[in-house]
Amino acid sequence: MSDQRNTRKLGRSGIEVSALGFGCWAIGGEWWNEQGQPLGWGAVDDEESVRAIHRALDLGVTFFDTANVYGAGHSEEVLGRAVAGRRDDVVLASKWGNVFDPTTRRAAAEPDLRPEHVREALTATLRRLGTDHLDLYQFHVNHAPLDVGAELRDACEALVAEGLISAYGWSTDDPERARLFAEGPHCASVQVNCNVLQDAPAMLALCAERDLAAINRGPLAMGVLTGKYSRGATLGPGDIRATPPEWLTFFRDGRVAPEWQERFDAVRSVLTSEGRTPAQGALAWLWARSPHTVPIPGIRTVAQAEENAGALAFGPLSQEQLQEVDVLLGR
Repeated sequence: MSDQRNTRKLGRSGIEVSALGFGCWAIGGEWWNEQGQPLGWGAVDDEESVRAIHRALDLGVTFFDTANVYGAGHSEEVLGRAVAGRRDDVVLASKWGNVFDPTTRRAAAEPDLRPEHVREALTATLRRLGTDHLDLYQFHVNHAPLDVGAELRDACEALVAEGLISAYGWSTDDPERARLFAEGPHCASVQVNCNVLQDAPAMLALCAERDLAAINRGPLAMGVLTGKYSRGATLGPGDIRATPPEWLTFFRDGRVAPEWQERFDAVRSVLTSEGRTPAQGALAWLWARSPHTVPIPGIRTVAQAEENAGALAFGPLSQEQLQEVDVLLGR
């Protein structure tokens, strides 16, 4: 894959990022909601997380996406440690809106939607990351009211003017909310759930219209598209997928829900074409789907970093393969 195909622009910010990002939810380790239900992906080895980040960097991955709430601040701290001394080599994205107690590692039930909280949260994020500016700052509350969104967009513009952030976006699956943020001149992205099994045509159309990057969370359907959970891999304690909240439909009773397994099985042969692994094929589908996509699979081991980065060498699926997937899934 040529350099040009290895990189994408972060929307209209013009910031160049690797076509593959590194999702940092999992490296935050364990954290919980107020009821004690897990919000992380289980226990984590910080040294391995740092090695995975370094390996991804060596393989050309430059875009790292975290959030202040992941591991109640721990993800940002680990990422900051890993990129210390290499700040100019990376594009760092984080998120705000959710509130947590770093001592108990518990998230509060309600987000903080005050405009002044944007700056408060950013100050803490910059400290944990060990940097004086953030490349991309994203609002992390999917369904916040539109009038609140307008105020927060203006607060982000003020932070851009001060040089504390370069660009901003909203992590939302609602095109109307993304469109509202896009009215701000320095809005560069929307973070949207999108993968082979769950297309997001309205949001991708908006990204094309407004020149926004579509940062894809859930690009591997939280592990379904790796195939390893249909081969008997198990979910450990403290993993959000083991006791999933209502919105997490991919897993049930500690395994992939049968309806999602069926859909994955239907497209597996297309995804594994040309010698790709299922995960590499799922990333290739996203790159083919739109020139605006930047998938951010969750990575917490060197092996995962190598497998995901290996997808870059194969490049996108063909338009024929995209159409085949749609036929197989009845879209």
